[in-house]
This record gives sequence, C-alpha cells and structure tokens, in this order.
Amino acid sequence: MVKRLRRIRKNIRLHSEGTHTLIVGLIFIVAVCSLIGWAFGFESIAFIAVTAFLSALYLVVLNFFRCPIRRFDGDVDGVVVAPADGRVVVVEEVDENEYFHDRRLMISIFMSVFNVHANWVPVEGTIKMVRHHNGRFSAAWLPKASIENERSTIVIETEDGTEVLVRQVAGAVARRIVTYPAEGEECLIDDHLGFIKFGSRVDVYLPLDAKPNVNVGQSTTGNETIIARLAISE
Repeated sequence: MVKRLRRIRKNIRLHSEGTHTLIVGLIFIVAVCSLIGWAFGFESIAFIAVTAFLSALYLVVLNFFRCPIRRFDGDVDGVVVAPADGRVVVVEEVDENEYFHDRRLMISIFMSVFNVHANWVPVEGTIKMVRHHNGRFSAAWLPKASIENERSTIVIETEDGTEVLVRQVAGAVARRIVTYPAEGEECLIDDHLGFIKFGSRVDVYLPLDAKPNVNVGQSTTGNETIIARLAISE
C-alpha cells in the first residue's frame, strides 16, 4: 500500500501553466479571508462561509492544473492516441477547409473544467504547420466552435507521409491556448502538445481510410486511449 501511494504521488504534478494563476489565487484568498475575519471576526458565519467557498473554488482550479505523467504503452505504428482527457462529442466525416480542403474523418474531444487540460501529441512525426487564429469564445461543444472560436491548428506528417491535423479550440471560459511544438520539429507520442486554460476541446482530422476506435459519448484519457488507427502505407 505504501509503495502504491508513493507511485501515485510521483505520477501527479501541477502544470507550469498554472503556477502564476495558483499563486495569485492563493494570495487573493488569504487577503479576502483576512479582511472578512478582521471585519466580522474569525469565528463569524461570514468568515467561515467565505473561507469555505473560496477554498472549494481553489481546489477546483488546483485540480484543473493537474498534469499527470503518462507513457503510452504499446506499438505506435499507425496509432492515433487521444490528445486530451474528456468526452468524445464528434466522430464523423466533415469538410476541412483550412488546410486539406477536402473530406476528413473528424474526432473531437470536449474537456470540461474538471478534466486535465494538458494536451498530448496524437501521432509521431514532424510538425509541418502551426497556426494560431483569433476568434470567438462560444461554447466549445458547438460544431461552429471549430471554425469560429479562438484556436490553434497543428499539422503533423507521419513517417509514411500521412498528414494529421490537430486543432486546439478555446471554449466559453477559456482565454488562452498554448501550443509547444514549432514547425520543423520532430514530435513523439508522450510529448506535450500544449495546454488550454478552462473548458475547451481538441479536434483531430484524419484520412477517410482511418478506422475510428471510439464512439460519441465515450470518455478518453490523454496519451492512453487509442481513438483511431491509420492505414499504414507499405
């Protein structure tokens, strides 16, 4: 049991993207609670209620910035792993008009504020394109979010020449998308793709001959769940 607990602690860390937010949040909570305690007394109902509410809110934000250490265990050839924790909201053929300008298999994963918001690279290859777009902040689960919301588009070319497009999409609450890879860099499954602050989604566009491995409504674990398999060129 002791060894198991130690391993759990070792595999849980906080993402660096949350450091500033968590520090500022903690200072704010201490300041507000101190002010309420000084004004109404540290045993007052107002002090207890405000402290409990702000503490619960802080724990939610703390949970949001979790960044588990994960390693994909298996053969990576032709594998597309989930780029995020969340729930599958789309598995269908769509027109992709930003880069491919043709029909693609789209798999979308929606992340609530309770999910880990670190993003992982879904396939191994070379970063061919990274492009950021300013936009709206509509609810991330809406179909129009993929083309109207604040977003970053990343294209990865696999070793056999297959191109996979990944799109980080901001949601109604999200206000910052971070993308780590740069064009020309090699990327591997297990690498972090980026981070999206608060509710959002990640879309993956695959060739039509890719075989989806998930269904709408299914939960995914980033860098662990296999969401599709590519047709490997010989």
